[in-house]
Amino acid sequence: QVQLLESGGGSVPPGGSLRLSCTASGLTFDDYAMGWFRQAPGKEREGVACISRSGGLTYYTSSVKGRFTISRDSAKNTLYLQMNSLKPEDTAMYYCAAYRQLSLLSVQCGVGDYKYWGQGTQVTVSS
Repeated sequence: QVQLLESGGGSVPPGGSLRLSCTASGLTFDDYAMGWFRQAPGKEREGVACISRSGGLTYYTSSVKGRFTISRDSAKNTLYLQMNSLKPEDTAMYYCAAYRQLSLLSVQCGVGDYKYWGQGTQVTVSS
């Protein structure tokens, strides 16, 4: 019974910060690449940031580069997304996801690459 449990969402003004957390259970955490995805009303789900099982490789979508930081803590089986300088366009439901990573040459960050998903946590950045 794999479970990804998210927390840390909320409502903030433009320019504010939030830190999202995702705690994984039912899997061997260090065998899985992890990612954060988001979906706004009327838009497709997109990969925001992803991190390899070792933590050595990361990917960020261009719109969040320099503002968001993804990290993981193996001792806590937890994934984080630090979000700074938030903009109204960041408003979305944010999802944590995982896939078993075999290759260390790259980390995938497409919706179709991920097997396990959390329930989502809402992030709202007011105008």
